[in-house]
Amino acid sequence: MAEENGVQPDTQGAETEPKKVKSKAAARQKKTVASAKATPTAATANAPVRKVKKYSEDERTEKLTLIKSLLSAGKSTLKDALKQVGITEQTYYNWKKAAEPVSQIDDLKDLVELEEENKRLRKILADRLRAENAELRKRLGMK
Repeated sequence: MAEENGVQPDTQGAETEPKKVKSKAAARQKKTVASAKATPTAATANAPVRKVKKYSEDERTEKLTLIKSLLSAGKSTLKDALKQVGITEQTYYNWKKAAEPVSQIDDLKDLVELEEENKRLRKILADRLRAENAELRKRLGMK
């Protein structure tokens, strides 16, 4: 009767639950995951450790101007210029993006200086026109 239900009788005569059968695929997957955690792959084990170089602000500016001059001279492409300078493309774009606000501040300074110069020149022009207008009125006897 116990055998009909799929339960094997114990050697002592007591009934036990049926054994769970593991699939071979599940066992292989478990074994693969365990071995992957335990041993590093050949690519990561032999990979050299790169040391990240930190550049000062002056060095960054110098390298960006060098790249700009190489590109404006038409001597090389952007990738060639970056190889020559020794930085990656992503580093170049990050530096360029970081340098833009500084140039915008310089542009703002230039704009303020130009506005002050315009104000000064307008004042000079207005004074000359008033003097010329007064002289013309004298000649014409309108005063």
